Amino acid sequence: MITREENVLLTDTTVGSPMGEMIRSHWIPFACETELPAPDEPPQRIKLLGEDLLVFRDSDGRLGMIDEFCPHRRASLFYGRNEEAGIRCIYHGWKFDINGSCVDMPSEPSSSSFRDTMTIKSYPVQEFASLGWVYMGSALPAPELPKFEWMGHPASHRHMSRWQQECNFVQAMEGELDEAHVAFLHRRLDNPQVSDESLFGSYFQQGAPRWKILETDFGLACGARRQVQNEKPFFWRVDMYLMPFYTMISPSDDQNSRVWRAWIPRDNESCWTICVTWRTDGPPDAMELGLWQDGVVAHRRVIPGTTIPMENKSNDYGLDRNAQRNHSFTGIHGIRAQDAVVTESCGPIVDRSLERLASSDTSIVAMRNLMLRAARGMVAGKLPRTSAGGNVYQVQTYSGLHDDMTDFDQMPHVLDIMGIQGINEEQVE
Repeated sequence: MITREENVLLTDTTVGSPMGEMIRSHWIPFACETELPAPDEPPQRIKLLGEDLLVFRDSDGRLGMIDEFCPHRRASLFYGRNEEAGIRCIYHGWKFDINGSCVDMPSEPSSSSFRDTMTIKSYPVQEFASLGWVYMGSALPAPELPKFEWMGHPASHRHMSRWQQECNFVQAMEGELDEAHVAFLHRRLDNPQVSDESLFGSYFQQGAPRWKILETDFGLACGARRQVQNEKPFFWRVDMYLMPFYTMISPSDDQNSRVWRAWIPRDNESCWTICVTWRTDGPPDAMELGLWQDGVVAHRRVIPGTTIPMENKSNDYGLDRNAQRNHSFTGIHGIRAQDAVVTESCGPIVDRSLERLASSDTSIVAMRNLMLRAARGMVAGKLPRTSAGGNVYQVQTYSGLHDDMTDFDQMPHVLDIMGIQGINEEQVE
């Protein structure tokens, strides 16, 4: 059981907090390239780890991220003018470039050198793999950008989206790594063949998987084993938690269709979700791409022109009691909306000291413990391996049928498929 003090350590990402500083030691994805502004377009607000920031692209096409508020009288620069390689405050005309330097101060005499002493908070930004990335850490030079498996596939093979979720980022990730909930939360009542004739059906046949958790340099490989009817006796599904806030969920029936998500703290009570789906064997066909774009499976439907999900707390997530009686276990449309209702309905920051955990929560306990160790490590001046970025993330999930009861981490060919080499001694049963 987690104490209330540990719960604060786990969920607080504000400036100076151990978890917040651990996350800031990594490059952070913050938007899809289709959302990023063009040169001299109006700035965009973005909240990250409790900080109110602006994203803008200057006249030379360079992307920048700065504090939203002018250091003069704290007016919001969101209302400012993006002109001639800088954002100009509409209050007194102070102007700042992407590096946070004040490049013009027309309200002061031309003889004044005050402008040369004035800066605004800014963070390095890069565009990489169709995402915008920001480095909010203190170590210089900034670490290497992360390299995930999906980045090696052409843009034509993938689809990405971003939405806002109204709960702490740890809560959202816990729902992602909870294998046991699939048998209930995502069950269909009007399509029994899904439960009987596919590998995905094994989730519904056996709601209590056997867990094997492997700790690695990148985080955790969380293996869940189920017995499958009319097939080889055991189905392994190995999902991944990658420090500090990434998840990769293994495929079920289609081995070539895959998913990656980032759960980025917006503040302590909400997070951004960036989802990338891709195919390893070529571009998705029109049907699969349509499912991705419409938010039916891996992504989430949003109100057009916003990052706010269509199904949300204000409309009870579109709950249809008739559909709940006759069609689906929840009566809520879309897998992501079904996940959101259970992770958001317990409050923006759940009091984990009140929980009563069971064996089905093995992966959740392992992830929490790893994150708490990483946060405490920051206090001691120890960075996690993932803060260096690079190829530590070059791994993939796994699912497959096996004849015997051997754990996945004892199968060299499975570890080779996943790309797992550096294994820590500490493992969790």
